[in-house]
Amino acid sequence: MSRLRRRLGMLREERGSALVEFVFIALVVFVPLVYIVAGFSAVQRGVFASTAAAREAGRAIGTAPDPVTGQERALRAAELAVEDQSVDATDLQLAYAPAGADCASAGGYTPTLVPGEEFSVCVTVTVRIPLLPEFIESNTATGQFVVERDRYVDG
Repeated sequence: MSRLRRRLGMLREERGSALVEFVFIALVVFVPLVYIVAGFSAVQRGVFASTAAAREAGRAIGTAPDPVTGQERALRAAELAVEDQSVDATDLQLAYAPAGADCASAGGYTPTLVPGEEFSVCVTVTVRIPLLPEFIESNTATGQFVVERDRYVDG
């Protein structure tokens, strides 16, 4: 019996230590886990924003009557798509690439919107990771959409 009482006495001395251990583990494990989830969410939001913006900009310029109007419509459509994903529209870059080229070579090409023309619309969005300084801007997401103008157009 005395042996059991000694053991119970040891347990009484350790009261509250489980709470301290839980709080310590929560801080060490859960806080970084929440930060990682928030970081991945920000990156995924940037990827969704860039692909949606490229698609909407491509549709806007593909149905425009002339290149100037088309580029204005494309820029506005891309801004709306990016803002829809809660990403700053100031971090948006819209460029065009000729048919078959990737977005790395985009920038020097301007679509003429002739019937049957094919080109790519490239949208690059800067992704901001939470709690990182603003000068770290190397995280970008680029979306690409291939536009093919109809061969048969009125007028």
